[in-house]
Amino acid sequence: MAISSLSLSFVSNPLTNMFGMRSWTSPAETAAVSSNGITKCSRNTSYADHCTVSGNCKRRALIFGIGAMTVNSFPASPLLAEGKPKNYEAFVDKIDGYSYYYPSDWRDFDFRGHDSAFKDRYLQLQNVRLSFLPTDKTDIHDMGPMEEVVANLVTNVYSAPNQVATVLDMQEKNIEGRNYCTFEYILTSPNFARAAFATIAIGNGRYYTLIVGANERRWRKFRNQLKVVADSFRVLDI
Repeated sequence: MAISSLSLSFVSNPLTNMFGMRSWTSPAETAAVSSNGITKCSRNTSYADHCTVSGNCKRRALIFGIGAMTVNSFPASPLLAEGKPKNYEAFVDKIDGYSYYYPSDWRDFDFRGHDSAFKDRYLQLQNVRLSFLPTDKTDIHDMGPMEEVVANLVTNVYSAPNQVATVLDMQEKNIEGRNYCTFEYILTSPNFARAAFATIAIGNGRYYTLIVGANERRWRKFRNQLKVVADSFRVLDI
């Protein structure tokens, strides 16, 4: 399997909300953890339909991590070459066309607006979830420069109005001809902070998003474990 990767630096140019989407969760979820704001794929909803509401998203502050974006600081995990890692399980959805690994002691749960989700048995905010939208685009680069795509996602989709978004790192990789982008970020509110990895990709006429994260207090301990999940996401041809 051919895997190539490239870490990129961000450009702090003025940004617009190219997706036109707002995040949404229950009131309790909004207070504790940011949703990725992308609803489960609907058979009668198109990517263009979501873009018609552009301009309704409130601008939020974005802070870029200083010194965090180095070429080798964000290595890809050669999961498929090595096989399923110890203490992880594989989730494969051949109908909707994707797969990823999750910690074997996690359990599945319903996360509103998502196609699949797993969480720690005892820590609900430590979880992974996958959602997708229909799109007429064929590659993530069709959405624009990845620096701007990531910045718009983190500031206008993933974060709540009272949160400050900090993008720590970003990596693009090509696996068997398909482009993926994985980025690490922190959302900070007055009383709470949450860190996460997100991986995005396009295939099968769908725009996929996988997010895996935890509260910031536990991030340092579990970051590498959660990075394995983010790196393992693959789009399957259907």
